[in-house]
Amino acid sequence: MSLEQREQSEREQASRMLPPAPYPEPAPRRVEARREHFLSEIDRQARSRSPRLALQSRGRWGLALGAAAGAAVVVLTLNSGSPGAPSNVPPASAASVELLERAALAAATTPQTKVRDSQYSYVKTVGHTSVLSETKSGGMELLRQNEAMEQWTSVDGSEQTLQRKEGNDKLLPGTPGRGNLNSPTYNFLAALPADPGALLERIRDDAEKNHGAGSGSTTGPDQEAFVAIGDLLRDGVSPPETTAALYRAAALIPGVDVVPDAVDAAGRKGVAVARTHDGERTEWIFDKSTARLLGERTVLVEDNAWGKVGTVVTSVAVINSGIVDEAGQATRGPKGFRNTTQYIDDSEHARSNRRL
Repeated sequence: MSLEQREQSEREQASRMLPPAPYPEPAPRRVEARREHFLSEIDRQARSRSPRLALQSRGRWGLALGAAAGAAVVVLTLNSGSPGAPSNVPPASAASVELLERAALAAATTPQTKVRDSQYSYVKTVGHTSVLSETKSGGMELLRQNEAMEQWTSVDGSEQTLQRKEGNDKLLPGTPGRGNLNSPTYNFLAALPADPGALLERIRDDAEKNHGAGSGSTTGPDQEAFVAIGDLLRDGVSPPETTAALYRAAALIPGVDVVPDAVDAAGRKGVAVARTHDGERTEWIFDKSTARLLGERTVLVEDNAWGKVGTVVTSVAVINSGIVDEAGQATRGPKGFRNTTQYIDDSEHARSNRRL
């Protein structure tokens, strides 16, 4: 199958998985502007890493341009849009780029209210993570840890974070301060670059320090960047433009693809953007109708110490999120609502695990 045929097949796959988006087709000038942005981003990244690559970049990077989900989508077709990526890793698939652009548009059109430093970011999740524990006989067993919790983080990082698990409240040690990529505050997220290429470079530079060459890490900066963006989207509350930039930055990471059917920890079915590394597939699950993030899970694609193929090692669903005035306060309904299409309270979740 030729390159053009593969891209066309991927776009058709995306259109089958997702219904038509409620966004108008972009004007031709917007399409051309998006195309020029991606071309300049490729040149900039290549030039910063290697003068030889900068000279060759326009000839070595293939581009497929189209209007998908009401937005211009540029698909890198020969090499990765991520500097320093292994040459054997394919670029993000056309279907994943289209889905991430749709998610970015959904985020960008979310109503934004003025946020005060005295307020708190609120996130409520359900789900589980897994740990390996050694048994008395010397074997290993997989244990599930409950990840149902609520958390309130000071917008400006001046107050301690309040966490509520299984009815018990505790203040996490210290204060977030300005925040960072591992412990973001709303103000930290708001200050991140709005340009997807610059944002990805910021995240990858941080990942390179801990997971790049010479670090001893087998994760690698691309996988770590994908995981880091997923954590920011799932655990942080950010301005609409920052959320949109995070989705578009993820579309520049090589190896990203789509899983047509996925189920989050709350039992809601959706379509996932995913990246596979070392036998594990990390999935971000989106509502098929709204392209809003439902949750994240990790699924084994190879047998290993964690279990057999198909085992869901971790699964966390975002139930509610937003900005509130006080720690301990929850948002209810559409106001302050960000990630899902419906608010689910504890009692309803306990009664039913059906798709809401």
